[in-house]
Amino acid sequence: MDTVLYAVCAAAGWIALGYMVRLQRQHPSHARRAICFGLGAFAAGITVAIPPVATAVDQVSGLPNLAKVMAHAGALTISANAEIMLLHFALPPATANARARKWIWVTACAFLVMLGLFVHTLSYDDPVLLTVEYATDPVVTAYLLIFLLLGFFAYCFDITRLCWSFAKICGRPWLRRGLRITAVGAAFALLYSTNKIGYLVAYWAGYQPSGERQIAAVLVTVGALLITIGLTMPAWGPTLKITRRWEDYHSYRRLEPLWRDLVAAFPELELDPTLRRRSAAVRDTDYALTRRVAEIRDGRLALRPYMEISVTALAARFAEQAGLTAEERQASIEAAHLACALRRHGAGLVAEVPQPADQLHRPDGGYAGEVAWLTLVTEVYARSPVVARTIAATREGTAPGTPHPTAGDARR
Repeated sequence: MDTVLYAVCAAAGWIALGYMVRLQRQHPSHARRAICFGLGAFAAGITVAIPPVATAVDQVSGLPNLAKVMAHAGALTISANAEIMLLHFALPPATANARARKWIWVTACAFLVMLGLFVHTLSYDDPVLLTVEYATDPVVTAYLLIFLLLGFFAYCFDITRLCWSFAKICGRPWLRRGLRITAVGAAFALLYSTNKIGYLVAYWAGYQPSGERQIAAVLVTVGALLITIGLTMPAWGPTLKITRRWEDYHSYRRLEPLWRDLVAAFPELELDPTLRRRSAAVRDTDYALTRRVAEIRDGRLALRPYMEISVTALAARFAEQAGLTAEERQASIEAAHLACALRRHGAGLVAEVPQPADQLHRPDGGYAGEVAWLTLVTEVYARSPVVARTIAATREGTAPGTPHPTAGDARR
């Protein structure tokens, strides 16, 4: 059974690698390059882990366990690349680079120790395998514990945590889905590590439980396939036309909190009230989404006289204290400006020093990038503590009785 399962994983890995390499050549990016390296290491590692292939590698080389070491090197490499990619998604560049370097050094040192232990086993008169059945040998136990605790437990725990956390605030639907699937796949890898460690303890205690290889093969297959799908989903997901209608409708609904407040402040923005009905939006989702995006942008322009430049510094400070990424900080500043400007508009107070128009954020990616950016801003606007703190900090300046230019003064 493990031969078939590992062969399926290897085939999926090579197919995913070919697809991502083609995309990397057409549209190079640092994240996609990391995925290509990781998928290449995974595909090669899982291929040599297929039992007939592993046996052939060991026989040709004359080194028992060489295939096992190669497979473990592939697992460590894809884990490291996935971790580094996620760190750059979730953290500011300087922090992400520092943590990535730490993981690289730890992984390299751990693998050098594993290589040393592997070389030590070659001196044995009676050959051993780097599997739990030989766990009573201290060298085998040390090798497996380093591999399991770092390559699976530490990495996959952090990958699961980062994926799930970043998916909550990610504005790109297919990236969000891919992150969640990757998190589930990493959770299966955690189960694989826990299962292996449990068998290690059992063998050290004098028991010889069966079924370890079959359980491990199932957990590795499920985890590897889910991680492969999750890492590549942001690339191939948007090409599935059948899902675009639902995705557009979902974006239309997610933009509602910000759109609703803007239209309440400026009723003239709403050109087609029939789109408030869900049935009308479902019938022509593309039109409904386009209108909603345009009305939000028109509302942003209408609020410009009420956007106080001091809000930028306040929101930026609160965002930095919250440890947000660069994109999250930018979205928090934009959302804070909109929230504060809406309150100033309601009070009839224009800005003493307006925010310069050229500082309006312009996302990349055309219309799709615009939708993703406004979706992120809307989610931050609706529930971010950074926005709430900024509103609280500026509330005194908009309190009744505070001397301040009014909209009528500005018109004069």
